Amino acid sequence: MNKIAVLFSGKGSNFAHIVETLHLKSCEVVVALTNNPNAEGIAIAKENNIALEIIDSKQYKNREEFDALVVNTLQKYKPTLTVLAGFMRILTPVFTQKIEAINLHPSLLPRHKGLKAIEKSYEDDFEEGGVSIHKVSSELDGGEIILQKILLKKELSFEDYNSQIRLMEKKALAEAIMTILNKG
Repeated sequence: MNKIAVLFSGKGSNFAHIVETLHLKSCEVVVALTNNPNAEGIAIAKENNIALEIIDSKQYKNREEFDALVVNTLQKYKPTLTVLAGFMRILTPVFTQKIEAINLHPSLLPRHKGLKAIEKSYEDDFEEGGVSIHKVSSELDGGEIILQKILLKKELSFEDYNSQIRLMEKKALAEAIMTILNKG
């Protein structure tokens, strides 16, 4: 069975979806890693007996030092694929040159890289928004796009748009994970 690592920084809702839909069915989540010792997603790892690594990014003097520790930690678990699911860090080449990873982003890249992408996407002049799954590179939201899902904005309130994007994120991430693992 293919092994994946999941990195998150907050609530862990996308991590939870991976656990519910893929863990021990299509692949095994061998480790969950967070840079936030207060992340709500920690409980998901504990509830599902998934190995958990907490590496507080604020304890390191630079990104490279933090990334080196993350790489060393992940390599112990030998994941086939690493999945960033709400991991709020820009990773350096120390990470990107050693770990094959994908990231979820709630806009149609290259539009609206970085934070507040859902809000920016909703407010732009395009008729559609959506989500992107891309390979992780050291450029913020700049890696090769694996897949995108489109949502028409017409007549949607922001609340409806936001909730549909959040649901779409989960499905797209699971689909991308399986697409990559099935190629291997």
